[in-house]
Amino acid sequence: MEIIGRVEEVGLTDLGVPLIDAKTDTGAYTSSLHCHDIRVIEEDGKQLLCFSILDPTHDDYQEKEYCLEEFSQAKVRSSNGLTQTRYKIKTRVRIGRSDYKTFFTLTDRKDMRFPILLGRKLLSKRFLVDCSQTYLLPLPKKKKL
Repeated sequence: MEIIGRVEEVGLTDLGVPLIDAKTDTGAYTSSLHCHDIRVIEEDGKQLLCFSILDPTHDDYQEKEYCLEEFSQAKVRSSNGLTQTRYKIKTRVRIGRSDYKTFFTLTDRKDMRFPILLGRKLLSKRFLVDCSQTYLLPLPKKKKL
């Protein structure tokens, strides 16, 4: 198992997002991704989940809209104890020099310090979290994203 810090830079490989700070959160079951303009549309008889990663106030915002056919919904209890229904996608995340296919719920995290939370479903049996450290892993190779 690799040791991971409380904050690491990760890439979203399938979505072409190079490096974004992510907070490890062993209290969260599923990983979470900051998105805005999250909506479902119908196109050619198919439902598509459309969203933009980050928001215009974020330094790494790319003004790109993503539309995916494969998505689901999940009930998530937030840190304030309220249950929300969120859209969920499965995508690859690059942590260090490895890629992992995992689920992310999409939510507005603009008031939070980190745009991505890495939940324990992704972390379990792969990483040991050292909460006293940050950025312990080697940076992902940008050219392969």
